[in-house]
Amino acid sequence: MNTLLLIEDDHRLANMVSEYLEQSGFSVQHAPNGLNGLKTLQDIHPSMVLLDLMLPDMDGLEVCKRIRALPGTLAQTPVLMLTAKGDPMDRIVGLELGADDYLPKPFEPRELLARIRAVLRRHAPHETTKTSHQTLKFGSLELDRDARTVTVQGQVCDLTSYQFDLLWVLAERAGRVLSRDQIMGAVRGRELEAFDRSIDVHMGRIRTAIEDDPKAPKRILTVRGVGYVFAKQQD
Repeated sequence: MNTLLLIEDDHRLANMVSEYLEQSGFSVQHAPNGLNGLKTLQDIHPSMVLLDLMLPDMDGLEVCKRIRALPGTLAQTPVLMLTAKGDPMDRIVGLELGADDYLPKPFEPRELLARIRAVLRRHAPHETTKTSHQTLKFGSLELDRDARTVTVQGQVCDLTSYQFDLLWVLAERAGRVLSRDQIMGAVRGRELEAFDRSIDVHMGRIRTAIEDDPKAPKRILTVRGVGYVFAKQQD
């Protein structure tokens, strides 16, 4: 059973969400503030964190930042950020700090459940066999699908599970121009929502991790008015 950590100061909402998710087969631990949430995270090692943006002791952005700075696998814990009013800047900053997804309040419980399951599917380790192991190499850049790691010149790049999937979709189709909708459809299984440009934020994070100069990328190229293309020829 997957254990979810819900960091939310609204006890009424937390009880409602916890009850709904537990009926759907999850175990839910609730923390009412950021510090308690960070401690609980290190105690229980949850499968995923549901993180409210507005907390009494520190905002969710700071909590997310601290999660990504934790040692070992704790730093890779998937984070779904709950953003009040769906403020676009909150979403962008949250994604830049390493959140895997976001959901604006108020939300439908069924959509929350669907997003949780989608993030967990992306983060789940792939079964490995002698014939299924997949790696992609482009010069000094290497992607290992089973280990879900990206390295440049042997150095591991800091990417979230969702960012790895975005990069894999592009790299697997190197040389093909993909629209934002095609990329999102391949990763999330749905089309891009209207005015949703979170994918651009993620691409910026990926470029920072894998490009020698993120401002002059040579691996992930933007095709103006269309989308992105992963360059076949690299260093």
